[in-house]
Amino acid sequence: MGQKFDPITLEILWRRLISIVDEADSTVARTAFSSLLRDAHDYTCMFTDRKGRELAQGSFATPGQSGAMALGIKNLVKKLPADSFGPGDVYITNDPWALAGHLNDICVMSPIFHKDKLIGWTACVFHHSDIGGRVSSDNHDVFEDGLFIPLVKLEEGGVLNQAVIDMIQWNVRTPEEVTGDIRSQIAANHVCAEKICQMLDEYELEGLDDLAEEIISRTERSMRNAIEKVPDGLYKAEGIVEQMEGKGDIVIKVAVNVEGNGITVDLAGSSPQVDWGGNVVYNFTYAYVFMGMKSMFDPDIPNNDGCAEPIAMTAPEGSVINCKFPAAVAARMQIGHFLTEIIYRAMASALPDRVIAGSGGTPATMNVFYGKRHDATPWHAVIIRGGGMGASARNDGYYDYIFPANGANTPVEIFESDTPLIVEKRELLMDSGGPGEKMGGLGRRVVFRVPDDEYAPIPPVNLGIQSGRYRYPPEGLFGGKDGAKAQFLINDKDGNPYGLTRLGPGDVVTMDAAGGGGYGDPLERDMALVERDVADGYVSIHMAKKEYGVVINPETLEIDADVSGKLRASLKK
Repeated sequence: MGQKFDPITLEILWRRLISIVDEADSTVARTAFSSLLRDAHDYTCMFTDRKGRELAQGSFATPGQSGAMALGIKNLVKKLPADSFGPGDVYITNDPWALAGHLNDICVMSPIFHKDKLIGWTACVFHHSDIGGRVSSDNHDVFEDGLFIPLVKLEEGGVLNQAVIDMIQWNVRTPEEVTGDIRSQIAANHVCAEKICQMLDEYELEGLDDLAEEIISRTERSMRNAIEKVPDGLYKAEGIVEQMEGKGDIVIKVAVNVEGNGITVDLAGSSPQVDWGGNVVYNFTYAYVFMGMKSMFDPDIPNNDGCAEPIAMTAPEGSVINCKFPAAVAARMQIGHFLTEIIYRAMASALPDRVIAGSGGTPATMNVFYGKRHDATPWHAVIIRGGGMGASARNDGYYDYIFPANGANTPVEIFESDTPLIVEKRELLMDSGGPGEKMGGLGRRVVFRVPDDEYAPIPPVNLGIQSGRYRYPPEGLFGGKDGAKAQFLINDKDGNPYGLTRLGPGDVVTMDAAGGGGYGDPLERDMALVERDVADGYVSIHMAKKEYGVVINPETLEIDADVSGKLRASLKK
């Protein structure tokens, strides 16, 4: 029957597991070399039971990585013969189809042994800022994307495989940073394994099997109970995602079948895979489908394998959301991030108070910079930024937010210390949030300059962009208006946001992220909130009148209540 746990002990052990993986997470923050990891937090730590079933992940995990890892680690563990690994072994791979969808996401995983017995696995995926290759969204196959590392042993019995490290170092532009980050991954896994073994000794447990079964089964029941409260039915939606210039739009179709306490998501009818880097592997697609479902049905329970059990997904092989090798996948977030939004759109009629409008941080904006400083020293940096988050039935959208990817905006000071570039402006954009009873979050503008003095970098400065929303703005919901579109300018002229841009001394780049979509009729917004938004510089006096029917005195910035009431009445007619 296995060991049973009383509710208090179970809660203590569960909290202990979360604290252990969070300690591994904080180890990364203290030891990682890249600002993409230290500051933008583009990594995920987790551990599983011995079957590879996810038990716990870091509290600040990235959904695209964690959801893909939950599937990927399980499959990798099944493939490894039981006699092929032992204590002190460490594996490494960045196979996009096995894990998180592109080569920059390197996974380091280790078996956990307690008293010479396998009890589980610990793993972390880092988005490494550099994996070599041609740094551009318009690659044509995965071979252009960079170095492909199959599943190999990085350490055996605690002894480092230097040949693997040498291979990696000779294929990246910044070898010290990349290998330093890999050592940080090994350290995080070591902390996780050590703390789990300490917990087992403290509570006199022989392994994790019984605890894992209890946690996973309880989580599954909770998720199924939440699904049962939604009316059975087939809920459909489709989304249009812009492609590179000169190519047709991508269509993603979603059909969500809710039946009893289970859900099946069918993506049949979605566009075929494309000849640039936006293709999405099955694991990454599932990750953001799962993100949408989990956030609607049971957002408060931490993620583990039980959350995913009630959710099945089918996606046609060879489509843009289940691409086949050797498709280019470096920019998979440009399409993959939209899956959560389209899931919300499908379920909006059934769960109107649990969805949000389109977000300007969908997809997140990722800028890859590299080149040589004035003294010929190579440099390489990756920055991710968000836009305005979509509004919901309860709240206005957050400003400058990365959703659904859950990263962090890199501080200006870090960007300027990592690169020879100068940030001239970073600001929220007035009127960029979609009007609504709940207003969409504001987008943001960042302006940076390539210096042209004696410290100017050696030309060219290379800029690879992964982003979107340049042609289609984030959509509003239930009468809410769309947010503002994104914009990419070089020296005040339109640039190409879909490929590799080369910059020279004195060039100025302006990047505007999109604003979030509004939720509900703007004419139903509390007039006092509109007055506040104008005073704060978030909404212009013109937009307050045009979209919200609120007349603001330009001298006092106060509402003219009588005139506003009449204007709203006429606009509603």
